[in-house]
Amino acid sequence: MKRYLSLSALSVAAVITLAGCGSGNEPATSASEATASTQESSPSPTESGAEVSTEHNDADAMFAQMMIPHHQQAVEMSDMMLAKDSISPEITDLATRIKDAQGPEIETMTSWLEAWDRPIMPEGGMDGHDMGSMGGMDGMMDEDQMADLESAEGDDAARMFLESMTEHHNGAVDMAQEEIDNGENPEAIALAETIVETQQAEIQEMEALLAEL
Repeated sequence: MKRYLSLSALSVAAVITLAGCGSGNEPATSASEATASTQESSPSPTESGAEVSTEHNDADAMFAQMMIPHHQQAVEMSDMMLAKDSISPEITDLATRIKDAQGPEIETMTSWLEAWDRPIMPEGGMDGHDMGSMGGMDGMMDEDQMADLESAEGDDAARMFLESMTEHHNGAVDMAQEEIDNGENPEAIALAETIVETQQAEIQEMEALLAEL
């Protein structure tokens, strides 16, 4: 089984990542600056380095179990864009920020489930579906949609990415709000609040980028 980073290690990684984000030479777009400002003003619950609280309920476990594959697909979508040529700097910057934020969150949520002695996958799986057939669930893309994104180029790829990631983010916000309303674990609720704040800001950014295509 894959071994995951501790929360302390993730804290160091998060600090390094944030430090690296400030070294670019290109000026950020106004939308990017707004999103970055939101992220900087909302410390991640993983940055404290504190021990994971074992206090949790079923809503906390389901939040982590469902958000992990949701984040994994967002990282995969971002990787697809970063591998393409002729993609605008604004899109590649957005894809990089999504990947850099959600990758460590996957590790964090996995560490929670391990600490809670909960399976990474919900009992019975994702309602009997594998990752390839989860399209439409909380904004998830299916295999055909992912294949279309991978093969698209230029403005077509950018438009597809922005439209699909907007739906993806809307799904994540809904899932996070469920955790805020029904969860018990303070770290999980704090992460859910961060997801709502940062991804709503990125939705606004993506809508602005779409309007420019």
